[in-house]
Amino acid sequence: MTTLGLIGSGNIGGTVARLAVAAGYDVVLSNSRGSETLRELVDELGPRARAATPAEAAAAGDLVVVSVPLKAYRNVPVEPLAGKVVIDTNNYYPQRDGQIPELDNESTTTSELLQRHLPTSKVVKGFNNIYFKHLLSLARPAGSPDRSALAIAGDDADAKATVAAFLDALGYDSVDAGPVTEGWRFQRDTAAYANLYFGQSSDGGEEGVPADAATERSALAATRRYADID
Repeated sequence: MTTLGLIGSGNIGGTVARLAVAAGYDVVLSNSRGSETLRELVDELGPRARAATPAEAAAAGDLVVVSVPLKAYRNVPVEPLAGKVVIDTNNYYPQRDGQIPELDNESTTTSELLQRHLPTSKVVKGFNNIYFKHLLSLARPAGSPDRSALAIAGDDADAKATVAAFLDALGYDSVDAGPVTEGWRFQRDTAAYANLYFGQSSDGGEEGVPADAATERSALAATRRYADID
């Protein structure tokens, strides 16, 4: 069985870990504060989970999820991730991450930054456009009529196929948004971002609203660059 490594085990990382364990994966969790701070989550997840350092989680994972604040992406270990498929969940929040000129002027995207930092890894953007509570509650078995889809973007076709299979195991269809440069189509404040799963509810609710592949594709197509929005 595939081992999932997690670099960052907060809201999204921890939720992916819960879904992965439920799907039969072994998980190795890590964060910047030390493995002892993950004891409660590891206990909750059971014998398929253990805590480690980021470098150890990177080395252990056959597939690795990077879910750290964007400002910390340069701290992601490089060598242990060589040749591996890496799912990038990042979003850019200037109030948290500081101003990043390349993102402000839209000359690059968050996942391109991580791909540059991990030149021999295969970065695929994913899990970034859904509220973590909805990520947990909207998972459905394959074939369910109310199954949701998540967008992915990456340059390597085999890596995207690996991530699509992982999403399928966790309870989601996937929509290929194209190469990593197209990751902007489901970044913060776009039509394909988290509101897609909030539906018409003013507060979003805890359960979320399913959004299938056709809905995801429509939202991706409707997305415009910030500079193009009047």
